[in-house]
This record gives sequence, C-alpha cells and structure tokens, in this order.
Amino acid sequence: MAAVLSCHHDVLAALYAPEQFSNQVSSHLNVPNGMDGDEHQAYRALIEPFFSDVVLTQFQPKLQVVIDELLDNLDAQRDVEVMTTLARPFALRAQCAFMGWPVALEQRLIDWMAAQNSATLAQDRPALRSLADEFSAIVIEQFERARRCECDLDSVTAQLTQLSLRGEPVPDEYLVSIVRNWTVGELGTIAAAVGSIVGFLAQNPVVQKQLRAAPMHIDHAIDEILRIDAPLLTNRRRTTCPMQLGNESYDVETIVTIDWCAANTDSAVFVEPQQFKWNRDPHLNLLYGAGVHVCPGKPLAQLELGLLTRCLLNKFSTIQLGDNAFERALPPRGGYQSIWVKFNH
Repeated sequence: MAAVLSCHHDVLAALYAPEQFSNQVSSHLNVPNGMDGDEHQAYRALIEPFFSDVVLTQFQPKLQVVIDELLDNLDAQRDVEVMTTLARPFALRAQCAFMGWPVALEQRLIDWMAAQNSATLAQDRPALRSLADEFSAIVIEQFERARRCECDLDSVTAQLTQLSLRGEPVPDEYLVSIVRNWTVGELGTIAAAVGSIVGFLAQNPVVQKQLRAAPMHIDHAIDEILRIDAPLLTNRRRTTCPMQLGNESYDVETIVTIDWCAANTDSAVFVEPQQFKWNRDPHLNLLYGAGVHVCPGKPLAQLELGLLTRCLLNKFSTIQLGDNAFERALPPRGGYQSIWVKFNH
C-alpha cells in the first residue's frame, strides 16, 4: 500500500514523528538518512562536523576557484545552455573540490552521472544496480589513495577514512554510503537548484536588480526561488504503526511519499504560493526538510548556491532568457532538463 503526503501540515507532522514515520525504507544501506533512533543520531554526529563553519570557511576559497573558472568560460556573446555548461559542471566540480578528489576523476563522474540519469528515468533496475557498484568502486579507490597518503591528508575523504564509532573503524561499506548520500544526491539537487535559480533570475529582471542592490538578501531569495521550484521532488517514509493524519488513515508498513513541491506550495500556508514574495516566513519553508532528519548538508548547499549566485550577479549586468525554448526535467528530477540563457557583461 502506498500513500502521498502533500499538505504542509501533514508533512510537518510526519517529519516530527520519526518513531511513527521511519526513514528505513530502502533495502539498501543508507547512512545516516535511512536510519532511525540512536543509530541515526550516532552516525549523524559523525558527519555533522564536516559541515561546520570552520570546514566551510576553509573550503570557500577552493569553491571560489571553481566558480571563477566556470564563469570565465561562459560565452557572453551567445545563448548558453545552463544545465550542461554551468549547473552540472558546477555541482560536480564543487563536490570534487569539497571531497578533495583529483581533477582527473571529473570525466569519469560526468559519464557516470549521465548513465545514472538515463537509468533513473527509464527505471532500469539492473543498470542502476550496476551503476551503484561502479560508484562504490570509484569511492573506494579514493579511500585507498587517502590511505596510501596520495592525497591531501586534511581532505574530507582522508578524514572519512579515520572515522570510528564506539572504538571501531567505520567499515568502507558505511563510508561509501555516506559519500553516496553526499555525492549522488547532491549532484542532482545542486545542479537542479542552479538551473532553477538562473532560470528564475532570467525571467525576473526586477528581482535581479533588487539583489544587485541588496546582496545581503540573496540567501533568502534562493530559498524562496527553490520553495517554488523544488530541486528535490519527493522522499519516502514507512509507517511503524497504524496512523491517522487529517482525514486519512494509514496501516502499519505503509510506504508514504512526501511531496516536497506540493507541501511547499500549499495555499493553506503560503499566500499566492507560486509567486515570489520577500516577506515569507523562512521557518515554513521545507526546502531542506525538518526534524531530526533535516538535511545535514544544508550549510554546504547554501554556501555553494549563495556564492555562485553572488558571483553571477556581480559578473554579469543582466541575465536573460535566450531565444531557444526551455524544457522542464521529468520526474523524479526537478528543475530544468535544458534552459538557454544570455549572460551580458
């Protein structure tokens, strides 16, 4: 039996009741997202320091290099397809820089992402299993490089290999799952978010002008843009007991889909939900989830999206839609499949 939670109130109720709405949905190891209770807390405590202010402050100069190289290579004389030229390369290069992975790995990951996207859209289970194994091999290679001291010993990857829990080293299988959550999930959502942000700015020159005049509001604007145009469409939970939410009853072991897009555009909570408004209450925005399973990588995502947006607005005097039509992504992806934009100096 399956069900969908789309009302903001119901989604919040589920997020704040992890004992009744379990994150243990997949049959695959999922650290820590697919864990509950003490196990989730223990592994969550291991990874949260990787997103601390200190770590992100140290990472910011590397992120700036990634952004500068991408923006310097944008062709300001003609229309640019944002997803292939900016959004996906940015997501990939930023993540590689954060993990401390070599530039030589980039093309391999680009090819892997393309195959993963195709298999996901086709729901090709054998291909997805094969790609999961391929990704595990890529990550383990990087762990082995770190253990042989062939990379920066202060890198995130090297530090992951040093993690222990209750006095025992964290097994590679668990480390790969952690990186899979950070990388596979983040590459898709960050790329989708970049496309949505650029697409919105290109279609809303007034907001562009306001943000150039008051850049301190960029982070708030990004959250509002992505509330409207969700980069991540759904997640799942599993009921651990019979439940009643609103007028709906759910049996035990019901797989419940959380519809982030519907919840974040619920007219009972957001007046004119499809309209960009400066005065939204940020605490109502479920872009990064809520409760004990709120996205641990939120600080990193906000840094990446905020810095890229600031640099785009600083470097280009206007951002406008190109002559080619845009194409929306197909579920389970959010945002755009392609969108053509002209960046003007």
